[in-house]
Amino acid sequence: MSILLSERQTDDLHKAILDYLHNAGFTKTFEQFKEDAKLPDFQPDLGQKSNGLLVKKWTSVIRMQKKKLGYRKHCTTTRTWPLSQPVSAEETTRTGSRPQGSSKHTLTGHRDAVNAVAFHPVYSVLVSASDDSTMKVWDWETGEMERTLKGHTKRITDCEYDSKGKNLVSCAYDLFIKLWNVENDYQNFSTLRGHEHSVSSAKFLPGDDKIISSSRDQTVRIWEIATTHCIKVIRPHGDWIRCAIPSSDGKFFITCSMDHTAHIVELESGTTKAELRGHDNVVESAVFVPVTCIPTIRELLGQKPAAAQSGVPDNANISYAATSSRDKTIKLWDALRGQCLHTLVGHDDWVRALVFHPNGKYLLSAADDHTIRIWELKTGRCIRKIEAHERFVSSLAWGRQTIRSDTNGKAGGSSAPLLMNVIASASSDQTLKIWIP
Repeated sequence: MSILLSERQTDDLHKAILDYLHNAGFTKTFEQFKEDAKLPDFQPDLGQKSNGLLVKKWTSVIRMQKKKLGYRKHCTTTRTWPLSQPVSAEETTRTGSRPQGSSKHTLTGHRDAVNAVAFHPVYSVLVSASDDSTMKVWDWETGEMERTLKGHTKRITDCEYDSKGKNLVSCAYDLFIKLWNVENDYQNFSTLRGHEHSVSSAKFLPGDDKIISSSRDQTVRIWEIATTHCIKVIRPHGDWIRCAIPSSDGKFFITCSMDHTAHIVELESGTTKAELRGHDNVVESAVFVPVTCIPTIRELLGQKPAAAQSGVPDNANISYAATSSRDKTIKLWDALRGQCLHTLVGHDDWVRALVFHPNGKYLLSAADDHTIRIWELKTGRCIRKIEAHERFVSSLAWGRQTIRSDTNGKAGGSSAPLLMNVIASASSDQTLKIWIP
């Protein structure tokens, strides 16, 4: 199978080969290849990104091969959660019982609280956003920082890669949303202006051609990337909107607000389809329950699939939702009808972030009590408590890297891919932590 490279990729490859030939002492080959590649003026330079690139890529391939072989050994059975050993019912009720986990890396470099973290969908890279007005790009395998992105002038509240990892979006208290070209050295290629107060969240809509944002100006805005125009303004709340998260099909989004509620909103019409009211304080996060988790949620509730009410969309993408609040609780909702179905109690402070385990069996939460907690969805019990950071845990994110292998264990085969899971947590202690299953 032939691989077509862009003109820029071809140029980078030729320079990397020339750099290797020069460093290896192959002078004649270096001069001949320089002539053939039509790069007569090329001279190796420690400041160039091509310096040592082939060696770095080669060692990265070897490292991934070793990791793939090791991971294969764990794929014969389904793993639950690696950060600590299972806890018995007696241990979970015993005062002071705190199952501990250890992180693979602690990433340091930010000069203030870290508010958000997002994984690249393809590469072993993640980005973090901080109160220090910068974002940092990290290699989560090695724990090394790759670059610092500067452009915002105030606290950066959110960041996210698009589905292919080509662009990155960020938003901040400076009222701006910025777009960064990942393939062009993270150049800031667009700034979206229109919000009248701090921007709380910014996410790509399915299709990657639009952005949905939320703000303290009480609006949710839809932006067209190609034109940088705001094409829709929606006002689902009368108070600061903390987040706006689209459904997987892009037809709906879920919001949460300082008004103690979350709303399910139809994107096309801007109509609120359901109001989730039940928390006693500000709702800090709200997410749709992934389709993979629906059978486990129904097991918890003792439910069978039910027909939708008249006028309510029967859509598995938005059947259930989860919210977390400053009232220290997590609530599971029937998102089609606005009914609270179950409340998870256990955190000792504001609950900031929620993510669902890819296997559909667990929910992870992060809070100002410095912990990450792991909840078994089928029972609603907290089965792990991890003392994750020294201060507030502000954000959680899952990353998944695909490692393909054939039946002989050789990379590049045609069998089903192996998926390696990794999680990152961010904190007001100015650090990020990487946790590997």
